[in-house]
Amino acid sequence: MGRIVVISTGGTIASRRQGAGLAAAADGGEVMATAPLPEGVSVEIVDLCSVNSPRLTTRHQLTLLRTVHEVLEDPAVDGIVVTHGTDTLEESAFLVDLHHDDPRPVVFTGAQLPLGAADGDGPGNLHDALLTAATTRGLGVVIVFDGKVHPARGTVKTQTLALDAFADPSGARLGSIGFGRVSVLRRPLRPAALPLPAVPDAAVPRVDMIMHHCDADALMFDAAVAAGARGVVLVATGAGNATPEIAEAVAAATSRGVLVALTTRVQAGPVSEIYTHGGAVDLVAAGAVPTGTLRAGQARIAVLSALLATTDPREGERLLRHALGEPAVTDTRPADLARV
Repeated sequence: MGRIVVISTGGTIASRRQGAGLAAAADGGEVMATAPLPEGVSVEIVDLCSVNSPRLTTRHQLTLLRTVHEVLEDPAVDGIVVTHGTDTLEESAFLVDLHHDDPRPVVFTGAQLPLGAADGDGPGNLHDALLTAATTRGLGVVIVFDGKVHPARGTVKTQTLALDAFADPSGARLGSIGFGRVSVLRRPLRPAALPLPAVPDAAVPRVDMIMHHCDADALMFDAAVAAGARGVVLVATGAGNATPEIAEAVAAATSRGVLVALTTRVQAGPVSEIYTHGGAVDLVAAGAVPTGTLRAGQARIAVLSALLATTDPREGERLLRHALGEPAVTDTRPADLARV
């Protein structure tokens, strides 16, 4: 069915016990040796890194993004599977999806149980990911886990330990896997791909996340800006609500060119401008960009991608809105972004 390149990055699927806990230790060949290959699929392995995914940095993720694009430069490659730790898989998958403009699939998968576990889920997830990479087209970047196919956009880790670990709390999955085939139930809506970001010579843009709670003031938000954050994700309550003091902090930050995104700590549903007195009505008026149903980790990736593309605050906001899937009001794009 196809030639698939597996990019190995570590995670639980590559983990063994080290001392008192588990840590990524196996290379891609060891991981692949555990999985049955779908009939007609040939595999090549790229060992990118082997780390627990909470340790991943933006530079790791940008290296992964570049590697995906380099692999797809070969027209003989039919698809890519990325094995990845589950803790930050949703962030890496969304980053790759924002910059993916090829009909060939990029499939992220991993495991909740370590390499060699008697009832481990890694081999089955990897088999299903290979099957999806070999037999589907035009879905963008997807996450395959526990017999289900999810879009990268909006899908998050919803279970800390259960095998059915991923879902989009605000949307339906793309498909199901069983009896040796992938059943595609729907096609995702995706904005046009952003250009591949250049690798920064200096430090990558700092993007922080600040969560609102009872008794929260603007101290942590202001501290992030003072620390040099070029972007801040405000994780608000309810449909996107905070306080008048935080709305004032948002206004001060956006006036300085800081890109502020507004999401919520609620599991499902969109950010919505309903309440004032520091609610989303005031936060959006202060310059925060509501992120719809994207939650904190992926909202941060959207901000990061916008900041990697430009240093101009107005253009950064436009690119953020584009990444969020908002239709453009006017076309003020520079020539190098004409395909966005």
